[in-house]
Amino acid sequence: MHTKTKIPQWLRTGSLVLAGGLLLTACHKEEKAVPPPPSAKVEGEKIQFATGAPQQTSIHSEAAKPRELAMRHLTGRLCWDEERTVRVFTPVAGRVTSVAVDLGEAIADHAPLATIDSPDFSLALANAKTAVGNLALAEKTFDRSKQLLDHGAAAQKDVEAAEAALVAAQAEKDRSLAVLANYGGSLASTNALYLLRAPLAGELVEKNINPGQEVRPDLMLANAPNLFVPLFVLSDPTSLWLQLDVTESDLPALRANQELRVHCQAFPDKVFAGTVGKIAATMDPGTRMLKVRGLVKNPDKSLRAEMYVTVDVVEEAARVAQGGVEVPAGAVFLKAGEAYLFIEQSAGQYLRQHVKLGVEQDGKVPVLEGVAAGQKVVTEGALLLQALLEGDKS
Repeated sequence: MHTKTKIPQWLRTGSLVLAGGLLLTACHKEEKAVPPPPSAKVEGEKIQFATGAPQQTSIHSEAAKPRELAMRHLTGRLCWDEERTVRVFTPVAGRVTSVAVDLGEAIADHAPLATIDSPDFSLALANAKTAVGNLALAEKTFDRSKQLLDHGAAAQKDVEAAEAALVAAQAEKDRSLAVLANYGGSLASTNALYLLRAPLAGELVEKNINPGQEVRPDLMLANAPNLFVPLFVLSDPTSLWLQLDVTESDLPALRANQELRVHCQAFPDKVFAGTVGKIAATMDPGTRMLKVRGLVKNPDKSLRAEMYVTVDVVEEAARVAQGGVEVPAGAVFLKAGEAYLFIEQSAGQYLRQHVKLGVEQDGKVPVLEGVAAGQKVVTEGALLLQALLEGDKS
């Protein structure tokens, strides 16, 4: 005999409620299920997304722009324009008695700079005056010997000797006067005071001389600037040379007379105009850098020699126009050492394109081949497209 166990009413009701809840939950899950996003369609180098594909929210494109102004940023050092600069040394030894000029003064050509009490100059003056006197005596002796020969009172050899002495005296006069003229003196000089003059016009930009100072010409040693300094430096500060050290990759962009824009820390709001002058024929074997000399205009004399400056090298307009387009550096990626980017051909359709690049500047990369102006280039999401393309091929 079996006894039925009576299930409490609350338990039966709870079980029904629980079963109903599970059934409703299962139905709700079936209603909320979302189908997976459609996969990208890959054909060769192309990727096609279906309309509304969520991957496209991570991809952004912008039109490639033609190169309008290309810059290369370099650093350089200013120095005096050597074609308008002269360093003045003394050709004589002696003691400085007076200095006639001071820094910053405009100096005329052949203007006196300093006076030097010089035994060397005194000796040159004495030699020149002596040579003039000896020549006059030799001329008279030669004339006298010819007259005596005509009257039979002298031998031919005496006339020949007098003629030889006359030639030697003339040569000595020419030599001594040339030495005196080289010192800037003349027979009109009356004492040992040598007047050091300016060899050309300019502004006095450096002075290393004082009264009482002993000076000697042998202090001027060629190619040894650490062993001597000039007494005066005259230059034209409205024109300065610019010395640049550039890398090998910068060489194709540099040409003579190319425009330069020079900036310095002292005048951050000013731009100084310049041009490329000479480009060295060889590279420095130690630094692997190339020496380039430029010319900078300095009409208001704001710039100073030995300043360090930053330089923008402006590429020629004709070459820039032929230089393709430029795109953000983030649009380009490398594959097996070659450069690629993606071009948006239409909505949701992208093409991987092999490109030839120039040198990156200011976050922009010149594209010389592979992209035309106006084409839309993927600037964000290129690596995502590359992963989809390579993943499909694998």
